[in-house]
Amino acid sequence: MSAARLSATSYVVLGMIALRGPSTPYDLKRMVGDSVGYFWHFPHAQLYSEPARLATLGLLGVTTEDIGRRRKTYSLTDAGRATLEVWLAAPTHDHFQIRDIAELKLFFGCAGDPANIAALAHEQIKRHQDRIAVYEGMQERLGGDPDGPGARPRMLTLELGLEIEYAALRFWTALADDDLGRLRHARRAGQNGEPRDGTFSAT
Repeated sequence: MSAARLSATSYVVLGMIALRGPSTPYDLKRMVGDSVGYFWHFPHAQLYSEPARLATLGLLGVTTEDIGRRRKTYSLTDAGRATLEVWLAAPTHDHFQIRDIAELKLFFGCAGDPANIAALAHEQIKRHQDRIAVYEGMQERLGGDPDGPGARPRMLTLELGLEIEYAALRFWTALADDDLGRLRHARRAGQNGEPRDGTFSAT
């Protein structure tokens, strides 16, 4: 199977079915919304078309209900599992990407009213605080020790998400307080500060 014929969405579908077992497109949409949808955005309509395409490539098997809505349920084939395993083991050369409308507005901020930047900063503080609350709530529900030797990769993904959210919260808080100099000093000193309340410390 040529990797050129597969997209990131292809691997989302393969990975979800590998983790959750046989699934309908609706199952996939629900599971993505509760997990990778928080950090990997794409049109969820693809979750209805991509499984069928992967089935034609032999990476998924499909069964169709005989009655009722004739829903299709997809399962991973041996070829699909092998393809997923090759992708997971392959080097990842793409750099981390952020598609953040707030950052885009900040970049072009000098073309508008300066007051917009302060308003943007306060909006983003609330946005990141809300997302942190969601992620920490997920941690509590899922349980498990993220520091333990057998920490689940999904729990580690939550840890990465929290680090990103806290970093963004520190930045927007410093911008709102007109205190970016202190943030830069803390960064150069290698100190993470106290991000839970949106503040940071430096010596």
